[in-house]
Amino acid sequence: MAKTGAEWDGRLKEKRDEKLKEPDMFRVVLHNDDYTTQEFVVEVLVKVFHKSVVEATRIMLNVHRHGTGQVGVFTYDIAATKVRQVTQMAREREFPLKCSMEKA
Repeated sequence: MAKTGAEWDGRLKEKRDEKLKEPDMFRVVLHNDDYTTQEFVVEVLVKVFHKSVVEATRIMLNVHRHGTGQVGVFTYDIAATKVRQVTQMAREREFPLKCSMEKA
């Protein structure tokens, strides 16, 4: 309830400087499997992550050699959307490609 002039006690409200917090970032990771073709992984990297064919091939080979590979770092909503897009593409093509996200 607002105070009227007769109820005002002369004190000023404290002004706070609120700092904006940077959003948490999440790493999107692809996981190697024995069934998903390398060509499909490159296609996913080009279509979903907008990588060049050369960069997509490098990432795909890294995933193939090491078992997992980072595709990018994004805010939560963008990372979650990209994981869903990869999963949907893989299911539509009947590949078991796994894509996950973890806090960066």
